[in-house]
Amino acid sequence: MTPPVQPGPTGHTWRNWSGLEEAVPRHVETPRSVEDVVDVVRRTREAGRTVKMTGTGHSFTAIAAPEHTLLRPDGLTGVLTVDREAMTVTARAGTPLKDLNLALERLGLSLHNMGDIAEQTLAGATSTGTHGTGGVAAGLAAQLAGLELVTGTGEVVRASAQENPDVLEVARVGLGALGILTSLTFHVEPLFVVEAHEEPMTWDRGLASYDEMVAASHHVDLYWFPHTDRLMVKQNVRTDLDPGEQQPPSRLAAWWEDELVSNSVFGGLCRVGSRVPPLVPRINRVAGRALSERRYSDLAHRVFVSPRRVRFREMEYAVPREVGLDVLRECRRVIDASDWRIAFPVEVRTAPADDVPLSTAHGRDTLYLAFHVPQDTDHTAYFGGLEPILREAGGRPHWGKVHTRTAADLAPAYDRFDDFLALRDRLDPDRVFANDHLRRVLGA
Repeated sequence: MTPPVQPGPTGHTWRNWSGLEEAVPRHVETPRSVEDVVDVVRRTREAGRTVKMTGTGHSFTAIAAPEHTLLRPDGLTGVLTVDREAMTVTARAGTPLKDLNLALERLGLSLHNMGDIAEQTLAGATSTGTHGTGGVAAGLAAQLAGLELVTGTGEVVRASAQENPDVLEVARVGLGALGILTSLTFHVEPLFVVEAHEEPMTWDRGLASYDEMVAASHHVDLYWFPHTDRLMVKQNVRTDLDPGEQQPPSRLAAWWEDELVSNSVFGGLCRVGSRVPPLVPRINRVAGRALSERRYSDLAHRVFVSPRRVRFREMEYAVPREVGLDVLRECRRVIDASDWRIAFPVEVRTAPADDVPLSTAHGRDTLYLAFHVPQDTDHTAYFGGLEPILREAGGRPHWGKVHTRTAADLAPAYDRFDDFLALRDRLDPDRVFANDHLRRVLGA
């Protein structure tokens, strides 16, 4: 993975993972303690400048782009405390999710749910509303029991159900606008085993049985290959197996499916499609027919997370669950009627309603529709052509993925939007953590 900060002509250039966004900070620091963060924030405020703690750059937007001072997360990593009575684990906010998963595994513990990428820092993943599919909580932020942040005035605020609960309620998805997160406390559960069932289906069968599959399985993930009638459906079911009794795919099978087919071969096909767009429908048909069924069981985080070595650009919208499949059908109708050539599958996931004010699943059961193109492909026509459909359906864009929305039209989508802005005024009155992207989506 390319580091988000690289040498540049004026010192350093920050780039996100997809290469869509970059910035040239004037100053770069790596804090190693909460006190270091406080010192930087106070100096930044006194100078009338801004500061951003960046993660690993996995947001497709400029939400973390630094305008003046960039703080690297590398010095704020590792597990701090484990409370087995409360079933919580506290880790420093710069810890990559993949490292937390491994640490929890060694402790015999697990998060309830997560997305399919684990490269993000804990702060970045929670702050942008990163989520998985299904379960009793899909989003990482909905699994938070507490947090610690440094405000725009340099105050250290700890928030939990007992201490500053109003801050915890709102700041779980904070967009990096409320403060610099220094530690996060997650609700955890005993390490568990998931049985995975991956199965190709036709479009008609997949959509007709989707509600039934969601009701029968804990976590369902569906992929549609544009320009075809082919789907791949992943159903993950929690089992009663004890850790150690799972039956993961063999090393060869895992390499074949997850590395060779899903990354090397898929990446090669994407490059061919980018160079010769008319071939994309044929490539997708071949890829769809090549899919095979498989079953295996493994520890939860090994099933949920997959290696993603093919870089891409992504737009994802959360639409109300009850209209979600109709919205998907309308998106397909528009794609089929267009001259776009879409090499990446469309991903479909679900989430139960949660109570996080700026969560895309706040207050409603949700269906997520995610659209991708290869990193070197212009996304503007495709994403721009579908976004009005998603918006008209009451869709909320993922905070870390490509969209064109502004504060004026985002505010009506969230009934707690004003509460978020009020907390922002309280915690960062001088907008020490602002950047152009946050000014667009939250207002100045």
